[in-house]
Amino acid sequence: MLGELRIRDLGVIDDARLEVAPGLNVLTGETGAGKTMVVDALTLLLGERADPGAVRAGRTAALVEGRLAVGGDGEVAAALAAAGVADEEGEVVVARQVLAEGRSRAQLQGRMATVAAIAEVVQPLVEVHGQHEFQRLLRPAVQRELLDRFAGDKVLALRGEFGTGWRRLRAVERELAELAARARDRAREAELLRYQLEEIEAAGVRVGELDELDAEAERLTNAESLREAAVLAWQLLEGEEDAGAVGVRLGAAARTVSGPGRHDEALGELAERAAGLAAEVADLASSLRAYAEGVLADPERLDAVQGRIAQLRDLLRKYGDDEAAVLANAERAAARLAEIEGGAVRSEALEAEAATLRSRLAEVGGSLSTRRAEAAAELAGAVQAELRDLAMPNAELRMLVEQDEDPSGLEVAGRRLAAGEEGLDRVEIQLSANPGLPMRPLAKAASGGELSRVMLALRVVLAGVDRTPTLVFDEVDAGVGGRTAAAVGRRLAVLARHHQVLVVTHLPQIAAWADRHFVVEKRSDGAQTSTAVHTLDAGGRVTELSRMLSGMEGSGLARAHAEELLAAANSAKSDQLGVPGARAAVGGERP
Repeated sequence: MLGELRIRDLGVIDDARLEVAPGLNVLTGETGAGKTMVVDALTLLLGERADPGAVRAGRTAALVEGRLAVGGDGEVAAALAAAGVADEEGEVVVARQVLAEGRSRAQLQGRMATVAAIAEVVQPLVEVHGQHEFQRLLRPAVQRELLDRFAGDKVLALRGEFGTGWRRLRAVERELAELAARARDRAREAELLRYQLEEIEAAGVRVGELDELDAEAERLTNAESLREAAVLAWQLLEGEEDAGAVGVRLGAAARTVSGPGRHDEALGELAERAAGLAAEVADLASSLRAYAEGVLADPERLDAVQGRIAQLRDLLRKYGDDEAAVLANAERAAARLAEIEGGAVRSEALEAEAATLRSRLAEVGGSLSTRRAEAAAELAGAVQAELRDLAMPNAELRMLVEQDEDPSGLEVAGRRLAAGEEGLDRVEIQLSANPGLPMRPLAKAASGGELSRVMLALRVVLAGVDRTPTLVFDEVDAGVGGRTAAAVGRRLAVLARHHQVLVVTHLPQIAAWADRHFVVEKRSDGAQTSTAVHTLDAGGRVTELSRMLSGMEGSGLARAHAEELLAAANSAKSDQLGVPGARAAVGGERP
């Protein structure tokens, strides 16, 4: 609920402060005094785009500040938490500054914030109804939203369930479409992956094999030279008929010094070394002989090795730098192939899920349509009763809940129906304002004044279920006057029992019902014009109402009429039964 609104340097308003009370608050003043700027100030707090041209001439910036009671509103609490601030004793202060140079700034609880952040705090608390908002009533989506709010929690719960299921169905259908569109490409990819896997698996790749084969090919290519070198080395070390062989001579040397070495430790050690070297040379010679005998020229094996090397190098060229990379490529190919082959399984699962979702949505959508139709009849009857008290005694109002056929839609009771996130229904308010006129859509049947009264009637009927604390009406008196204006004032007073209501009006018949009356006064010093806002006492109200009645000050007849208007309004407000239909119109939550 709005506690205080301060406006500085916005339009013709120099510096104004409104301490808004619970109940019905009325704002009056001469044409052009700046009444609508108060509504414009509130729309700035609601996040509307700032117009630098609205900054008062000669000033650098306009400022709008609002102090609001948040109560226990969960949306507001979430918005405050998201902004990193908290309320203070159940109140928040928001501010919006519009710079003449074109920029805009916002504050929440004295801290810098985004315009979106303050709007998220204010929007659950304040709702503005001007001519633009009246035109919104002509939209089918808005009419359906009003019907659902009237219908209550059960319809809202069904709508929420339907919306969740519908979004999931759309996601499933998109994924199925993507799978179908990519089926041919995926088949080609799977064929290539199978070929790659078969080629790698058939090759039996082993890490390190290529190095081993390269070494073997090198040996086979040079087998004869390797054998000849080993034979020659063996002969040099220990040839059978060559007394000059190294092994023979080392053995002779060892035997020569071994005997005398028993007499001298140093020579004995040398004898041992000579014996050791002779044994090692003999072993080396044996190894060389065995190597030479083992080296065989094998052209067939060489061809096989070179063929295997060529096969492995071809695989490396296609799939990786080495055998490990080739094997890793095979693993990736196998995983991707499994994913592709699993696509068919995924498609089957998605088809089954889509069928289940469609069946459930048809059931929920049918229940939602039934409950909407029941609520539509009740809401239309209540609004029509309100219109009688708003000087439209012969008006007939009907709220249609209809569905459109769609061959690809949901099957409900043997019909294929178009669906959307909000359900199956198209809601349309139809009106016949006067006897003999056909029922027509509200957009074609209602004048501006009639449309504002339909909106007000809806607001009164919805008062018990609408949770917005503060409702602001601008131009609610468009196209009305006389007894109709008095009826509008009376219904606004009814609405103010459940909401804080702020009304900008030109009509004394409406202003007389105010619980707090503000007047916007224009003043000029000859060089500049400015506007001030004052709260009127009882005497001031009589003066202002008489001005509104006669267009001039000091008229005795006008003052008497103003006093009569105030007395009649106060008498009606003091007795709830003095407002026809009040209790029925504002009953609590529907079962």
